[in-house]
Amino acid sequence: MATLTASAPRPALPGALKRPAVRKLLLLAVAAAVLVPPASARWASGGWPAALTVDVSAPLERAGDWIVDHRDSHPLFLYGLGHVSNAVVLAVRAVYLTLLAAGWAGVTALGALVAWRVAGVRLALGTAAAFLACGALGMWVPAMQTLALMVVAVVASVAAGALLGLAAGLSDRMDRALRPVLDTMQVLPAFAYLLPVVLVFGIGVPAAVLATVVYAAPPMARLTALGLRGADQEVLEAVESLGATARQRLLTARIPLARTQLLLGVNQTIMMALSMAVIASVIGAGGLGDRVYQALASVDVGAALAAGIPIVLLAVVLDRVTGAAGERTGAARRAPAAWALALLAAVAAVVAGRLAGRPDWPDAWTADIAGPVNRAVGWMTAHLYSGVPVVGGTADWAGRFTTWVLDPLRAGLQGLPWWSVLLAVAAAAWLIGTWRTALTAVCAMAATGVLGVWRPSLDTLSQVLAAVAVTLVAGFATGVAAARSDRFERLLRPVLDVFQTMPQFVYLIPVVALFGVGRAPAVAAAVVYALPAVVRITAQGLRQVDPAALESARSLGASGFQQLRQVQLPLARPALLLAVNQGVVLVLAVVVIGGLVGGGALGYDVVFGLAQGDLATGLVAGAAIVCLGLMLDRVTQPTRRRPRKGA
Repeated sequence: MATLTASAPRPALPGALKRPAVRKLLLLAVAAAVLVPPASARWASGGWPAALTVDVSAPLERAGDWIVDHRDSHPLFLYGLGHVSNAVVLAVRAVYLTLLAAGWAGVTALGALVAWRVAGVRLALGTAAAFLACGALGMWVPAMQTLALMVVAVVASVAAGALLGLAAGLSDRMDRALRPVLDTMQVLPAFAYLLPVVLVFGIGVPAAVLATVVYAAPPMARLTALGLRGADQEVLEAVESLGATARQRLLTARIPLARTQLLLGVNQTIMMALSMAVIASVIGAGGLGDRVYQALASVDVGAALAAGIPIVLLAVVLDRVTGAAGERTGAARRAPAAWALALLAAVAAVVAGRLAGRPDWPDAWTADIAGPVNRAVGWMTAHLYSGVPVVGGTADWAGRFTTWVLDPLRAGLQGLPWWSVLLAVAAAAWLIGTWRTALTAVCAMAATGVLGVWRPSLDTLSQVLAAVAVTLVAGFATGVAAARSDRFERLLRPVLDVFQTMPQFVYLIPVVALFGVGRAPAVAAAVVYALPAVVRITAQGLRQVDPAALESARSLGASGFQQLRQVQLPLARPALLLAVNQGVVLVLAVVVIGGLVGGGALGYDVVFGLAQGDLATGLVAGAAIVCLGLMLDRVTQPTRRRPRKGA
């Protein structure tokens, strides 16, 4: 006689232990109780133990010396990288000479006509005004230098990114292999890209172009793969049923269906390339970025603003034109005759300018804004910088923020035992992710100690935390207001558009004028740079909340504040977490660049390494920045969990 046995039910957990977060914290506490005492007995419990530090300066110096000594003789450079460098120089020079030969009239006419065919008369007039403003500010030649570097870098970035995206979009194995690489490259600050290319190619245009390509290619690769993988399966099956080969399916179905994503990738690549081309002025890119960098070095705010305005104008124009191209591709493709007429008009403008003998921008048509701006800065320094009754001056604000926020935060982080910092990182990453996320974050943070830059890394981390706190408070408040008021959202949109298209370098100009140099100005620039993304993501997330949920809350008599707190914010949690993640990544990028204006810490080490040729110091600081960015990204980006069976 068979007996039926039933499995015993699992005992119910106590109330608090039912929550996964509580169980994770309890496991971390047990692990800390087991591991911390022997670790403290074996190594010091204060800062990072010297016994766990690996000195990589000597090997890096030897590697740098070997590269410098063999750059002109080793076959790798003579027959490989040397040809790459020469090709980059020739390409940039060819584009630059072509732009100069076209003259200001030809370049302006061609830009306006392309904008007209892509986006209409209004953007055409704006494009023409932007190019004319570059000349009127006396920046026509530097603007053409930046544009030439941009053209070569964007073409190379789009080609490289499209090939990588094509491979990832057609192969699951390649997609899995490229995903962590692209994720890591996406969180790296732009400064981290400069040192490796300088080590190989030296200071100059080739290093600037190749650093720009490495920085700008990942968005194109990611969006290309996303577009190819998101193609309509029914259309692909229909094409396959007609007997099309794999190549025909790619050319006639997948790529046309992914056109929107491809053009968005081109847009993002252009914007990132412009941002990097400006930052690359530190390693000899020239152009507008070099004018800004030289002006900042001498604290000449007027000259910096005169070069910064054309950068902003070029960024806005390129963003609008490429964005409109994605929306009106079909209409533009149906009018080849109009494109031919636009090209003939541009050629006519070039010929007219050459015949008139004025291919270069006339000096008499330039306006000097550096003098008035510097006088205004002088007035601000005398009246607003300090000594303002009741509220105090901007220098007083910067000093108080440094004394009351940055100094205590830095002292607190640097005064913690090293194991407590790692434990806090593990807890923060594991609470919103998985144990793999926590392990990656802990290893990344520990790597900064192994590299011997534990204290500078904590200094940079203190600036990031302070800037992120200010950014999130201001960004969430503004985003909520924009989500609840259509009029406010419409007024805010052009402001956010302008701020989102400005390269990182430009943000340093106003903060230097208002706050001088130091860590507080670096934090202020980071806040201004990251704020638009946080506001936009927050407002979009709140507006996309299910209207049925809001209607249900209103029918129950919930007030506007109750709807926000109990319905919109909980349902928009993924968007809010994304806003936090993007705010952290963007803040880190500018805090590092803040080393140019006295931010210190890792940013200063990178700048010092670039300026003094101390590649070991710069590369170690750059690697620590990479680790810090990876840790912050993992801590603030929740991992999507697979649903359990039966759930």
